[in-house]
Amino acid sequence: MSEFIAYLANEIYTPVAFLLILGGLFFLIYSRFVQYKYFKHAINILRGKYSNPNDPGQINAYQALSTALASTVGMGNIAGVAAAITLGGPGALFWMWMTAFVGMSTNFFTSVLAIMYRGKDTAGVIQGGPMYVIREALGKKWQPLAILFSVCCLIGCLPIFQANQLTQAIVDIGIASDEIRLTTFSFLGFTISTPKFIIGTTLMLIAGTVILGGIQRIGNWAGKMVPMMIVIYFLSVFAILILHITDIPGYFVLIISDAFSAENYSGSPALGGIVGGLIIMGIRRASFSNEAGIGTAPLALGASKSTEPIREGLVSMLSPAIDTLIVCTLTALAILATGVWQTSDAKGVSLTAMAFQTAMPGFGKYVLLLCAFFFSITSVFSYSYYGSKSLSFLLGVKASKWYSYFYLITIVLGAIASMQDIMNIIDVAYALMAIPTMLSGFVLAPKVMAEARRYFAALKEKEG
Repeated sequence: MSEFIAYLANEIYTPVAFLLILGGLFFLIYSRFVQYKYFKHAINILRGKYSNPNDPGQINAYQALSTALASTVGMGNIAGVAAAITLGGPGALFWMWMTAFVGMSTNFFTSVLAIMYRGKDTAGVIQGGPMYVIREALGKKWQPLAILFSVCCLIGCLPIFQANQLTQAIVDIGIASDEIRLTTFSFLGFTISTPKFIIGTTLMLIAGTVILGGIQRIGNWAGKMVPMMIVIYFLSVFAILILHITDIPGYFVLIISDAFSAENYSGSPALGGIVGGLIIMGIRRASFSNEAGIGTAPLALGASKSTEPIREGLVSMLSPAIDTLIVCTLTALAILATGVWQTSDAKGVSLTAMAFQTAMPGFGKYVLLLCAFFFSITSVFSYSYYGSKSLSFLLGVKASKWYSYFYLITIVLGAIASMQDIMNIIDVAYALMAIPTMLSGFVLAPKVMAEARRYFAALKEKEG
């Protein structure tokens, strides 16, 4: 079964990788880079300069971006990057960069649409996201794509990866006794790790106190925790890089050269060779990390209190930049600079933990554990909102509350499951989510640019 899931993930992601990269390039060229020219304006929007609490929506722009970042700046930045380097070597990071750069443009278009074509759920509350864009803008003929997105979102946004890797980090770093770490019990014929089950149950209870409070509580918590966790992680990795400052330029050169030689790639070839395999793998890991083109950012930004779609598109554009170009790069440089990618057989979060411990003996691994906790728990908060919103679209608001309970249970399941199977299942769901998101973006791109021309012209007149 595991081999079939891995095969399915590889086969599906190859065409989707083209869709994400070429689609992002289309948005980039079609927009004539206009959104990149307003980066400073996007920061001002985020700071609340243009906020109006009376605008329709549920949370402000800062809380919406924090919710989006809470899902993207997660264990994918710690464990996902480590997995990419383990399989692809330094060159994997270059293709993650390329995916993020074009993904900024993709996020701009898809998040603008999430505000332009908001709809109402069965409770009469205004909602946004790819499924509502498809329903409101494209009509009944496109409805199967809205259903496909929602169904795959229910699976792709389950917290199983976050719970799995955080639990693994706690077991590896926080439990010194081999006797306790290896304790198991049997249930329905399955052998289950006792410490992992206890950790998973505890995480479920912590998450439940926020998740059951809805998007307002999620947005409030994300707004408080996201800046703190990014600052802590940035300072930690910066300390590691200072210790290896003379090696950093050489690793940047290696990242670029290895991207085209794939000398350290150990996966399956694609697109006719190993470089193609490295490109596809880099796109998969970047998509899993920053989710540009997948459709989750429009779900979060669609809840913003706003009457100006372009503003939310500009805010959403910041997400891949922060997630991949900054946070993922920091993780990768820490792993490369400490040399653990060549000297250790560890994988995922364990490899990143080894990098921290190598650079900061005695306490480095505990710093990473603290970061991993914040990264994971905030992601769990956001993903619950995405899944609940999708079930509301499919079956109505009353049914969505049951998803929250199911979602919390899967935290425990993720804590005790196999990491590789989990990553492949989520990759398949994410790949299928990208199809409705990108196709609706292509069809409605002229609408976005018409709105952009109107907004930027009015902005120029007001400020000039």
